[in-house]
Amino acid sequence: MEESRKVGRPTNKTDARVRLITHARDLFMVMAYDKVSIRLIAQKAGVNSSLIRYYFGNKEGLFETMLRETLAPMFERMSVLLESSSTESFLDLMRTYYREMNKLPQFPRLIAQVMYMPPSQTQRRLMEKVFKDVKTPMQGALAQKLTDSGILRPDMDPKLCRLSYISLMVFPFIAPPAMLYMHDIELNEEFLSELLEHNIKLMSHGFLAVEQGYINEN
Repeated sequence: MEESRKVGRPTNKTDARVRLITHARDLFMVMAYDKVSIRLIAQKAGVNSSLIRYYFGNKEGLFETMLRETLAPMFERMSVLLESSSTESFLDLMRTYYREMNKLPQFPRLIAQVMYMPPSQTQRRLMEKVFKDVKTPMQGALAQKLTDSGILRPDMDPKLCRLSYISLMVFPFIAPPAMLYMHDIELNEEFLSELLEHNIKLMSHGFLAVEQGYINEN
Protein backbone atom coordinates (compact mmCIF):
# COMPACT_ATOMS: atom_id res chain seq x y z
CA MET A 1 0.00 0.00 0.00
CA GLU A 2 2.62 2.53 1.09
CA GLU A 3 5.27 1.20 -1.29
CA SER A 4 3.52 2.87 -4.28
CA ARG A 5 4.43 6.33 -3.01
CA LYS A 6 7.23 8.04 -4.92
CA VAL A 7 7.59 11.46 -3.33
CA GLY A 8 9.51 11.54 -0.06
CA ARG A 9 10.17 7.83 0.08
CA PRO A 10 12.85 7.20 2.74
CA THR A 11 16.10 5.77 1.47
CA ASN A 12 16.71 3.80 4.66
CA LYS A 13 13.14 2.50 4.78
CA THR A 14 13.95 -0.95 6.15
CA ASP A 15 16.07 0.35 9.00
CA ALA A 16 13.55 3.05 9.93
CA ARG A 17 10.62 0.64 9.77
CA VAL A 18 12.40 -1.94 11.93
CA ARG A 19 13.38 0.71 14.48
CA LEU A 20 9.81 1.95 14.71
CA ILE A 21 8.48 -1.56 15.33
CA THR A 22 11.24 -2.36 17.84
CA HIS A 23 10.83 0.81 19.89
CA ALA A 24 7.04 0.70 19.70
CA ARG A 25 7.12 -2.83 21.12
CA ASP A 26 9.50 -1.76 23.88
CA LEU A 27 7.14 1.08 24.84
CA PHE A 28 3.91 -0.93 24.59
CA MET A 29 5.37 -3.61 26.86
CA VAL A 30 5.95 -1.15 29.73
CA MET A 31 3.44 1.66 29.17
CA ALA A 32 -0.31 1.93 28.69
CA TYR A 33 -1.36 2.09 25.05
CA ASP A 34 -2.93 5.53 25.46
CA LYS A 35 0.29 6.88 26.96
CA VAL A 36 2.41 5.78 24.01
CA SER A 37 2.22 8.61 21.50
CA ILE A 38 3.33 8.64 17.89
CA ARG A 39 5.78 11.40 18.78
CA LEU A 40 7.30 9.33 21.60
CA ILE A 41 7.72 6.26 19.39
CA ALA A 42 9.36 8.32 16.66
CA GLN A 43 11.61 10.05 19.19
CA LYS A 44 12.81 6.71 20.61
CA ALA A 45 13.35 5.36 17.10
CA GLY A 46 15.21 8.49 16.02
CA VAL A 47 13.02 9.11 12.98
CA ASN A 48 10.41 11.63 11.83
CA SER A 49 6.94 10.87 13.18
CA SER A 50 5.54 11.14 9.63
CA LEU A 51 7.15 7.76 8.92
CA ILE A 52 4.62 6.06 11.19
CA ARG A 53 1.86 7.27 8.88
CA TYR A 54 3.98 6.35 5.87
CA TYR A 55 4.58 2.74 6.90
CA PHE A 56 1.65 1.87 9.16
CA GLY A 57 -1.09 4.47 8.63
CA ASN A 58 -1.42 5.33 12.33
CA LYS A 59 -0.62 4.05 15.81
CA GLU A 60 -3.19 1.26 15.50
CA GLY A 61 -1.52 0.04 12.33
CA LEU A 62 1.87 0.09 14.04
CA PHE A 63 0.54 -1.83 17.05
CA GLU A 64 -1.03 -4.47 14.79
CA THR A 65 2.13 -4.79 12.68
CA MET A 66 4.23 -5.08 15.84
CA LEU A 67 2.06 -7.97 17.02
CA ARG A 68 2.14 -9.76 13.68
CA GLU A 69 5.89 -9.47 13.20
CA THR A 70 6.72 -10.43 16.78
CA LEU A 71 4.50 -13.50 16.53
CA ALA A 72 5.58 -14.34 12.98
CA PRO A 73 8.10 -17.07 13.98
CA MET A 74 5.37 -18.89 15.92
CA PHE A 75 2.84 -18.47 13.12
CA GLU A 76 5.39 -19.95 10.70
CA ARG A 77 5.86 -22.99 12.94
CA MET A 78 2.07 -23.38 13.14
CA SER A 79 1.96 -23.47 9.35
CA VAL A 80 4.59 -26.21 9.34
CA LEU A 81 2.57 -28.07 11.95
CA LEU A 82 -0.55 -27.83 9.80
CA GLU A 83 1.32 -29.18 6.79
CA SER A 84 3.30 -31.96 8.40
CA SER A 85 1.31 -32.83 11.54
CA SER A 86 4.43 -34.47 12.95
CA THR A 87 5.60 -34.83 16.52
CA GLU A 88 8.75 -32.95 15.62
CA SER A 89 6.84 -29.91 14.30
CA PHE A 90 4.52 -30.08 17.32
CA LEU A 91 7.50 -29.80 19.67
CA ASP A 92 9.29 -27.26 17.47
CA LEU A 93 6.44 -24.82 18.07
CA MET A 94 7.21 -24.82 21.79
CA ARG A 95 10.93 -24.67 21.07
CA THR A 96 10.44 -21.63 18.82
CA TYR A 97 8.20 -19.91 21.35
CA TYR A 98 10.78 -20.30 24.12
CA ARG A 99 13.58 -19.06 21.88
CA GLU A 100 11.70 -15.97 20.69
CA MET A 101 10.14 -15.03 24.03
CA ASN A 102 13.51 -15.38 25.75
CA LYS A 103 14.45 -12.29 23.72
CA LEU A 104 11.24 -10.48 24.78
CA PRO A 105 10.18 -11.91 28.16
CA GLN A 106 7.71 -9.07 28.75
CA PHE A 107 5.82 -9.65 25.51
CA PRO A 108 3.70 -12.58 26.79
CA ARG A 109 2.64 -10.37 29.71
CA LEU A 110 1.51 -7.73 27.22
CA ILE A 111 -0.58 -10.37 25.45
CA ALA A 112 -2.12 -11.52 28.74
CA GLN A 113 -2.87 -7.97 29.89
CA VAL A 114 -4.53 -7.06 26.61
CA MET A 115 -6.68 -10.20 26.60
CA TYR A 116 -8.05 -9.21 30.02
CA MET A 117 -9.28 -5.90 28.58
CA PRO A 118 -12.87 -5.35 27.44
CA PRO A 119 -13.45 -6.29 23.77
CA SER A 120 -14.10 -2.63 22.97
CA GLN A 121 -10.53 -1.61 23.82
CA THR A 122 -8.35 -0.84 20.81
CA GLN A 123 -5.55 -3.21 21.84
CA ARG A 124 -7.97 -6.10 22.44
CA ARG A 125 -9.65 -5.55 19.08
CA LEU A 126 -6.34 -5.45 17.22
CA MET A 127 -4.97 -8.49 19.03
CA GLU A 128 -8.08 -10.53 18.30
CA LYS A 129 -7.78 -9.49 14.65
CA VAL A 130 -4.24 -10.87 14.57
CA PHE A 131 -5.07 -14.12 16.37
CA LYS A 132 -8.19 -14.68 14.29
CA ASP A 133 -5.95 -15.45 11.32
CA VAL A 134 -4.54 -18.53 13.06
CA LYS A 135 -7.19 -19.42 15.63
CA THR A 136 -9.25 -21.79 13.49
CA PRO A 137 -6.36 -23.65 11.79
CA MET A 138 -4.44 -23.89 15.07
CA GLN A 139 -7.42 -25.39 16.87
CA GLY A 140 -7.84 -27.89 14.07
CA ALA A 141 -4.15 -28.81 14.05
CA LEU A 142 -3.94 -29.30 17.79
CA ALA A 143 -7.18 -31.20 18.01
CA GLN A 144 -8.53 -33.95 15.79
CA LYS A 145 -5.81 -33.69 13.16
CA LEU A 146 -3.07 -34.49 15.67
CA THR A 147 -5.05 -37.44 16.95
CA ASP A 148 -5.62 -38.72 13.42
CA SER A 149 -1.90 -38.31 12.69
CA GLY A 150 -0.99 -40.45 15.70
CA ILE A 151 0.70 -37.63 17.60
CA LEU A 152 -1.76 -37.56 20.50
CA ARG A 153 -2.74 -40.69 22.33
CA PRO A 154 -6.20 -41.82 21.17
CA ASP A 155 -7.46 -42.08 24.76
CA MET A 156 -6.72 -38.40 25.46
CA ASP A 157 -9.10 -35.46 24.92
CA PRO A 158 -7.55 -33.26 22.16
CA LYS A 159 -9.10 -30.10 23.61
CA LEU A 160 -7.58 -30.72 27.03
CA CYS A 161 -4.24 -31.67 25.46
CA ARG A 162 -4.22 -28.34 23.66
CA LEU A 163 -4.87 -26.52 26.94
CA SER A 164 -2.06 -28.44 28.67
CA TYR A 165 0.34 -27.70 25.83
CA ILE A 166 -0.40 -23.97 25.83
CA SER A 167 -0.15 -23.84 29.62
CA LEU A 168 3.27 -25.49 29.62
CA MET A 169 4.45 -23.13 26.90
CA VAL A 170 3.13 -19.81 28.19
CA PHE A 171 3.01 -20.01 31.98
CA PRO A 172 6.72 -19.38 32.73
CA PHE A 173 6.46 -15.98 31.05
CA ILE A 174 3.26 -14.80 32.72
CA ALA A 175 3.94 -16.20 36.19
CA PRO A 176 4.26 -13.47 38.85
CA PRO A 177 7.91 -12.46 39.25
CA ALA A 178 7.64 -13.05 43.01
CA MET A 179 6.63 -16.67 42.34
CA LEU A 180 9.62 -17.20 40.06
CA TYR A 181 11.89 -15.65 42.69
CA MET A 182 10.46 -17.87 45.45
CA HIS A 183 11.25 -20.94 43.37
CA ASP A 184 14.71 -19.65 42.43
CA ILE A 185 13.80 -19.45 38.74
CA GLU A 186 15.46 -17.04 36.33
CA LEU A 187 14.07 -16.91 32.83
CA ASN A 188 17.16 -17.25 30.69
CA GLU A 189 18.33 -19.39 27.80
CA GLU A 190 19.78 -22.11 30.02
CA PHE A 191 16.65 -22.48 32.14
CA LEU A 192 14.30 -22.45 29.14
CA SER A 193 16.40 -25.10 27.40
CA GLU A 194 16.14 -27.34 30.47
CA LEU A 195 12.43 -26.62 30.79
CA LEU A 196 11.82 -27.49 27.15
CA GLU A 197 13.47 -30.90 27.48
CA HIS A 198 11.58 -31.48 30.73
CA ASN A 199 8.28 -30.63 29.03
CA ILE A 200 9.07 -32.94 26.12
CA LYS A 201 9.63 -35.82 28.55
CA LEU A 202 6.50 -34.85 30.48
CA MET A 203 4.35 -34.81 27.35
CA SER A 204 5.94 -38.05 26.10
CA HIS A 205 4.88 -39.75 29.33
CA GLY A 206 1.47 -38.10 29.15
CA PHE A 207 -0.52 -37.31 26.03
CA LEU A 208 1.97 -37.79 23.17
CA ALA A 209 1.90 -41.13 21.38
CA VAL A 210 5.69 -41.31 20.97
CA GLU A 211 8.48 -43.43 22.25
CA GLN A 212 9.93 -42.37 25.59
CA GLY A 213 13.34 -41.72 24.04
CA TYR A 214 12.05 -39.28 21.42
CA ILE A 215 13.72 -35.90 22.01
CA ASN A 216 14.74 -33.70 19.09
CA GLU A 217 18.06 -32.14 20.06
CA ASN A 218 17.84 -29.22 17.59
